[in-house]
Amino acid sequence: MRDVSSSKPSKRVTMMDVAKAAGCSQATVSVVLNNIMDIKISAELRARVVEAARTLGYGLASPIRRAALEELRDGCIGFIVDQLTTTPEAVNAIEGARQESWNADVTILVAQTQGRAEYERRALDRLLRAGAQGIIYMSVFTRRVALDPGFHDLPVPLVLLNCHTSDQRYPSVVPDEVNGGKLATNVLIDNGHRRIGIITGESFMEASQDRLIGYRKALSKAGIDYDDQLVGEGNWTPTAGYEATQKLLSLKERPTAIFCQNDKMAMGCFMAIRDRGLSIPGDISVIGYDDDELARHLRPQLTTIDLPHRAMGAWAVRHLGRPVADAQPPLHRMVCALIERASVAALE
Repeated sequence: MRDVSSSKPSKRVTMMDVAKAAGCSQATVSVVLNNIMDIKISAELRARVVEAARTLGYGLASPIRRAALEELRDGCIGFIVDQLTTTPEAVNAIEGARQESWNADVTILVAQTQGRAEYERRALDRLLRAGAQGIIYMSVFTRRVALDPGFHDLPVPLVLLNCHTSDQRYPSVVPDEVNGGKLATNVLIDNGHRRIGIITGESFMEASQDRLIGYRKALSKAGIDYDDQLVGEGNWTPTAGYEATQKLLSLKERPTAIFCQNDKMAMGCFMAIRDRGLSIPGDISVIGYDDDELARHLRPQLTTIDLPHRAMGAWAVRHLGRPVADAQPPLHRMVCALIERASVAALE
C-alpha cells in the first residue's frame, strides 16, 4: 500500500482511488465499505481498505457511508467516550446502544479517552482498523464540542451523543434540558408551591444553564416572579446541596419547595432540611434530576427527572448512517421524563 498520508485530493475522491491506495480491486473496496460479510476477505485487507478510505477522505457524500443498521450485521460500532467511571450516564448510554444493536448482531467496541485529543485520535484509528462501520462519539457532560480534525471526512458515519458541534454537521442527540427544568418546576407549581428554590450545577455547564432557563420559563408562565434569592449555586455534589439549602432555609421567607439540579445535591438538601428539624415533604418538597440510583435509597424516595441516556444510546445506533433529508443533520433533543416518588407533596 502506497503512502497516502500527505495526499490532499484536488478532486472528488473515487472508489478507484481507494482501491489503488489499498492495493486491491474496486470490487473489493465496494464489498468492504458496504460491509458485505458473506464474501470472505481477510481482516488485514478490510482494515487496509478502511484506512485508505479514511486517509483519502472518501465517502463524505457517498451512499456507502449511509448504510442502514441491518447492513452492519455481524460487524461492529466504535463508541468513543471521555469518561466511563465518574457518572452512570456513559454506562447507561452504552447499554442503550448495546440493546439496540444486539438484535442486529452488531458489536459495540468502547474506548475511553479522558477527553484528550491524542487518545481520541489513537482510539479512532484503532477502531477503524478493527473494522468499525460507524462511530458514536459521547461526552459525559452535555456540551458543544470542537472535534479533532481526525473525525472529519471519515469513511464511516459519525453520530454525536450528549454533545453537538456549532455547525451541526453530524446527527446529534442531547437531553431536552430546558423542558426538563420546566417539568421539574411545574411539578412543584402544580402542587401549589409558589416560593420555589433552585440549586444549580456549575454555571458554565450547558445542562445547568438550560435547566435554569426551564425553571424561569415555568415560573413566568405561572405568573410567579423570579427571585435571585431563591437561586443557590452548587457544583453537583452533596456538600454543595447541603450548603445551598442552608442558605435557602436562612431566608426570612424560606422556600416551600426546592428543585435540585441533580440527585446528589438533593441528597445534601435532604440532610440540611433534617438538620433544621424539618420534614420532607411535610415542611418542604424536594425534586431532583438524573434519576441516580441513590434516589431510590433516600427516605422518602426522591421524585426526580430522568436523564434518557439509554434511549439516547439507542437513538445514536439507529441514526448511524441514516440518510439526512435536510441540508444539516438533526440536533435531536430527547424528552426527560418525570419519575414520581414521595418527596413532593401538595402545599397545605
